[in-house]
Amino acid sequence: MDLESIRTLCDQIRVEVRKTIIGHEEVMDLMLTALLCGGHVLLEGVPGTAKTLLCRSFAASLSLDFGRIQFTPDLMPGDVLGTSLFDFRTNEFHLSKGPIFTEILLADEINRTPPKTQAAMLQVMNERIVTIDGTDYPMGNAFMVVATQNPIEQQGTYPLPEAQLDRFMFKVIVGYPDEDEELQIVRLHGHEPVVGGGLEEQISAVVTPEALTGIRDAIERVRLNDDIIGYIVALARATRETPNISFGVSARASTALASAARSYATLNGRDYVIPDDVKYLALPALRHRIVMSPSAEIAGQTADNILSDLIAQVPAPR
Repeated sequence: MDLESIRTLCDQIRVEVRKTIIGHEEVMDLMLTALLCGGHVLLEGVPGTAKTLLCRSFAASLSLDFGRIQFTPDLMPGDVLGTSLFDFRTNEFHLSKGPIFTEILLADEINRTPPKTQAAMLQVMNERIVTIDGTDYPMGNAFMVVATQNPIEQQGTYPLPEAQLDRFMFKVIVGYPDEDEELQIVRLHGHEPVVGGGLEEQISAVVTPEALTGIRDAIERVRLNDDIIGYIVALARATRETPNISFGVSARASTALASAARSYATLNGRDYVIPDDVKYLALPALRHRIVMSPSAEIAGQTADNILSDLIAQVPAPR
């Protein structure tokens, strides 16, 4: 698939999603970037910022199976993965597949379930394989997790372990709309008895699994020069050398950022990566992978502030 065809498909996805979603253009770009290179996305925002509707609308624009898990404190790993049930008629065990057996998975309010259940997703997010009772079940290359979490309500929530966070390509902050966008939202949804209820049914699926495979083949051909690779590594190593960060990002973060940069270049109609691609993606790709030092937390620093300073300090290639 050529670059112009890829841009046309991505524009068609945006057109379909905009039937229900106003604004969130940067969020949409990052979700598309992750989709094209096989990454997972964590959306964080206060209630009512259309995180779930955005996920459902995004999935509706793709000709892929869609599944949703509403995470709750009493959810068990078997409720996510499935379990083997004994059939007395055949005297054999048969797998009853859980909701994770899909292609686009919405993990809604993922931080409301205990770490034991969160850990059930580690293998499938990293290897796209589910192992149940010693048997491996491949999920396919189209499998993608889009998770949501609420940053302000802490009662009844469980922080995601670092190993889980590291599986997400991006952590995207979903903010409030500006005034003009909010006016449009009220015009679009204000007549509905329940905001967003069934609106994604208006969306047409425009991307097939075959098209997605062709896009990913094209992304593999995007050029990543040695100076860009050196820049990505320098950013990663800078997170391990500042006193404001106790634990910097791993090599997995470096490879994820490189893969995302190639995907983002493709979205912009280029078959080569430029330093601005890396700069644009560095914050959402790294903000959830660092652990700040106690002194930085006491001083009121945030991960975004620290990383923004590092990105500004590390010299980019010309």
